[in-house]
Amino acid sequence: MGSVNEKALVLAAEAVRAAQAVAEGAALRAADLDRTGDFPTADVAALREAGLLAAPLPVERGGAGLCEPAGIGPLRDVLAAVGSGSLVLGRLYEGHVNALALVLRYGGPEALEQAAGDVRDGHLFGVWNTEPSPGGLTLADAVLTGAKSFASGAGHVTRPLVTARLPDGRSQMLVVPLEPGTRADLSTWRVHGMRATATGTLDFTGIRPAPEAFVGVPDDYFREPVFSGGAWRFLAVQLGGIRAVFEAHRAHLRATGRGGDPHQAARLGEAAIAVETAALFVERAAETTLREAGDPMQVVAYVGLARIAVERAGLETMALAQRSVGLAGFLETHPLERRVRDLATYLRQPAPDYALTRAAAWVLDEPAPVQDLWRGGLGLLP
Repeated sequence: MGSVNEKALVLAAEAVRAAQAVAEGAALRAADLDRTGDFPTADVAALREAGLLAAPLPVERGGAGLCEPAGIGPLRDVLAAVGSGSLVLGRLYEGHVNALALVLRYGGPEALEQAAGDVRDGHLFGVWNTEPSPGGLTLADAVLTGAKSFASGAGHVTRPLVTARLPDGRSQMLVVPLEPGTRADLSTWRVHGMRATATGTLDFTGIRPAPEAFVGVPDDYFREPVFSGGAWRFLAVQLGGIRAVFEAHRAHLRATGRGGDPHQAARLGEAAIAVETAALFVERAAETTLREAGDPMQVVAYVGLARIAVERAGLETMALAQRSVGLAGFLETHPLERRVRDLATYLRQPAPDYALTRAAAWVLDEPAPVQDLWRGGLGLLP
């Protein structure tokens, strides 16, 4: 057993190094992809060749165990590294990891074996839950009808995990095989940032899912604390984007020789505080997923607060960087310009107010003093 654990540790460390290398290449291509809106095909291929598409799988299935408890720390570092190179690629990779995590948790032997084989064959996964209004995806008489919207990687994700509404109103997870370039409508994706994510609407009408496509039982997708607690993964990607904005800010001050100005130094110091605040919240939020026993709302509440903290840190880091760099930072040729647009767009995750007030409601009802709210049950501090 020890040798398996040792191998997992080695593979996880290799995954982090691989993510850093992939991020460097993605950063070089990001500006061109932003201008053209083309999908980051070469970057996804780099993830595949580096073994990062398979890395979430258990070691015995050819992965690095990043979705297992011991892989939480390395997975956090992998997601942040990819996000620092390209938030577009980070968004796509986080969706891939999320889908595999759900299959590993809820899927039966057939679904797990199918997913592992598809990953080894190089397929890109994703999670598509948002639906156009009116309408949505339904499953009746073994046939899918309807669409998913805001589907990142539409036309390129060939193994999306989707939720389909059953006749009794419950929701069923499915991994639906798709052919590249089919059923996707990207015509409405005219957006401020994250332009290369190929986000659009995808119509599933007429598809008959095979038995191995079914993942878990109805409504598994919405089970807490996994549903809300899993948000820590996109927070890790956002952290990478926040770090990239900070680095562009710092590089500008160094290149222009303006870092010695006390006002510029103060802004850089404030930005460093914001970046570290985000990093600490992401680390703690990831750790909460290891503590599912007890009150699941303790996990949900902490991750909800982390969402707000990371969002605020991102907004502050961007504002400070733009203030320091000035008009030059709004030129398309400046490294800050695209990074800010991508981060501002990716920070717009759904229902932030609900996440905050839901966390506040839990805090309000808890009898423990505030210094003990996140101790003991979460195991975050002694």
